[in-house]
Amino acid sequence: GVCGCCGALRPRYKRLVDNIFPEDPEDGLVKTNMEKLTFYALSAPEKLDRIGAYLSERLIRDVSRHRYGYVCIAMEALDQLLMACHCQSINLFVESFLKMVAKLLESEKPNLQILGTNSFVKFANIEEDTPSYHRSYDFFVSRFSEMCHSSHDDLDIRTKIRMSGIKGLQGVVRKTVNDELQANIWDPQHMDKIVPSLLFNLQHVEEAESRSPSPLQATEKEKESPTELAERCLRELLGRAAYGNIKNAIKPVLIHLDNHSLWEPKIFATCCFRIIMYSIQVGSWPELWLGTPSGDAHACLGSPASASMAGLTTIRAGIVEVLSEAAVIAASGSVGPTVLEVFNTLLRQLRLSIDYALTGSYDCAAGVSTKIIKEHEERMFQEAVLKTIGFSILCIWKEGCSVFTRILPFVSSLHDRENRNRLTQIMLLKSLLQVSVGFQCSNMLTALPSAFLDRLLSAALMEDAEIRLFVLEILISFIDRHGNRQKFSTISTISDISVLKLKVDKCSRQDTVFMKKHGQQLYRHIYLICKEETNVQAHYEALYSMLMLISIELANEEVMVDLIRLVLAVQEIAQINEDNLSAYNRCALFALGAAYLNLISQLTTVPTFCQHIHEVIQMRQKEAPYLLPEDVFVERPRLSKSLDRLGPEVFFWQSKISEVLGGSGYNSDRLSTPYIPQLTDEDRLSKRKSIGETISLQVEVESRNSPEREQVPSEEITYETLKKAIVDSVAVEEQERERRRQVVEKFQKAPFEEIAAHCGARATLLQSKLNQIFEITIRPPPSPSGTITAAYGQPQNHSIPVYEMKFPDLCVY
Repeated sequence: GVCGCCGALRPRYKRLVDNIFPEDPEDGLVKTNMEKLTFYALSAPEKLDRIGAYLSERLIRDVSRHRYGYVCIAMEALDQLLMACHCQSINLFVESFLKMVAKLLESEKPNLQILGTNSFVKFANIEEDTPSYHRSYDFFVSRFSEMCHSSHDDLDIRTKIRMSGIKGLQGVVRKTVNDELQANIWDPQHMDKIVPSLLFNLQHVEEAESRSPSPLQATEKEKESPTELAERCLRELLGRAAYGNIKNAIKPVLIHLDNHSLWEPKIFATCCFRIIMYSIQVGSWPELWLGTPSGDAHACLGSPASASMAGLTTIRAGIVEVLSEAAVIAASGSVGPTVLEVFNTLLRQLRLSIDYALTGSYDCAAGVSTKIIKEHEERMFQEAVLKTIGFSILCIWKEGCSVFTRILPFVSSLHDRENRNRLTQIMLLKSLLQVSVGFQCSNMLTALPSAFLDRLLSAALMEDAEIRLFVLEILISFIDRHGNRQKFSTISTISDISVLKLKVDKCSRQDTVFMKKHGQQLYRHIYLICKEETNVQAHYEALYSMLMLISIELANEEVMVDLIRLVLAVQEIAQINEDNLSAYNRCALFALGAAYLNLISQLTTVPTFCQHIHEVIQMRQKEAPYLLPEDVFVERPRLSKSLDRLGPEVFFWQSKISEVLGGSGYNSDRLSTPYIPQLTDEDRLSKRKSIGETISLQVEVESRNSPEREQVPSEEITYETLKKAIVDSVAVEEQERERRRQVVEKFQKAPFEEIAAHCGARATLLQSKLNQIFEITIRPPPSPSGTITAAYGQPQNHSIPVYEMKFPDLCVY
């Protein structure tokens, strides 16, 4: 203490520190003396901790005395020493430095807070040579997070404080994320402060600010705004997250969106998840989707009864729509289990939503009071789920997966309530229709693989008329690749096809292969759908569109001939009426055939063919207008009950069409052959109420057509049958084990004479059997003629030496 009163007797490091401070703080740091202090610290690194402690002492004293000029000089000196020194004793100096930064952050002066933050950010960018085992950043995380939520009255000061807080959090992350010896910044106690602070600044855009659509187009002023800075910091934070840490970073996002009711409207939530999905590592996507939705009450698709927002269907719909945006981004890079798990989760949510809609309330097993739901809100949620399912299906389709094969097993398990089963089927078909509308593919073999097409066409034979219509619309959307669908929305017999302005391309090789593989299957199902009694105008319009689109998109000469034969067979359905169709159904089939043949004749550009079709249409206009679409497919159709007494002049005749087209180079033999569908067992039993029954029937048909099925008599497999088979197999095994035990016991305990007699009797029996086989082999039975004729007609005795004979395996002992 006595030495401290005399400057000459004070320690050298203190004299060097004192010399860097000028008499007037406005003059700034004395650079020459600062260079001396730096050289001394590098020459005597063991003094660095004392230098830091003394600078800290002076800074604390100057802060308490409000000498802020000297405070800035002290922090500048500390920054220069940190940048210059990287010795092993740096840790103690850093402790003094962090103590001074904490003192500045605790101050109520915004300028001191900003000064301390800037020094900490410089320190965070320094790579230390020696590890630190005891350093803690808990205070800095808390303080910087508090600064991010600053509510200072002055807008400029508030902006500066918030930006300092964001920069401080960014510095903490950079300093600790790659250092295993530091406190784990990914712990929930830290993430629950850092992430909401960044989201708060991302959410609150000041009125004076206006964000550019792209960071690359942002002005320099915008780049320095808290919003832009928070977004960059959040992206950096998520980009540094490893596979096991992403869940702790995502959970605070979900909680923040819940607590501040940001799911609806979904703009901010969608923005957050886009940042997340474009920032996290690809390998972390399964962790995001597989780990988050199932285990947390605030997760994307948690039960609505498990959280405080129970029953808010609009919020649940917003969550699902946000999830759809994220799922599409995830699938664009890698599908794997990510989108498939989201897809399965959405199916479960759809089933729950249907249950809620049917019961009228949520099942509050978690102890939350029952809340009556509104039907229109639940329908809005279901539409959001369907939209998301559609995105998921579209993503899965890129791998060539048959999505319908994933949907059907799910639907087939819903046998407890028929109403729920039907609603689920319709909603899943809606999502599939949404996919088909937006699906663009030039190769039909890729768009409609066999497994998918088989199950889709099977659903087209269901009893439910609405499901049949959905299937037709899905097929139409896939086949229509040039946007011609709307031009066939109404059925009519126009005289000039050029007014439709159809886009027609030549049938490609892939389309030809597709029609050779699946053409007859399509024709058969169109034929069977035409025979359904519950068809309405929408069904006939869909059938008309499908026939025309196949003719435009997939038809060559052979396909065109088959389609004409198919339409003539449909006319025969209405004419003979073996299925007892109503007058409307019969007139609709007549009108459907007339409209199709009218357009197809103009596409073929064969004058005689066009003339025949035109003559029949004119005759119908005079004699039977109720056979034309203009009188049938209207709000009040004009029908006739005397359809069985129609004259031959109002029908299209196959012989006439075969004659006129055969003269133009078409296959007249094929044209003259009536179309007869090759019905399968599935088609004969086409009246089914659910897709689940379709699957069961397909399994039955496949087993029926297998080679083993032809040899083994059919037997109904039930639960009792399986149970009996298991019990019988166990019993047989027990009997076999007991028999072996008795044989072993007999040979162990029986007298030798008894064993010898038993074996001798078996040997005698075996020898007699062998003698009989030898007799048959050596002297075979005579042929019907008594002799075997040689090649030249001479009789020849058949004798084979014993040593050349081939004995059966049972004869070899």
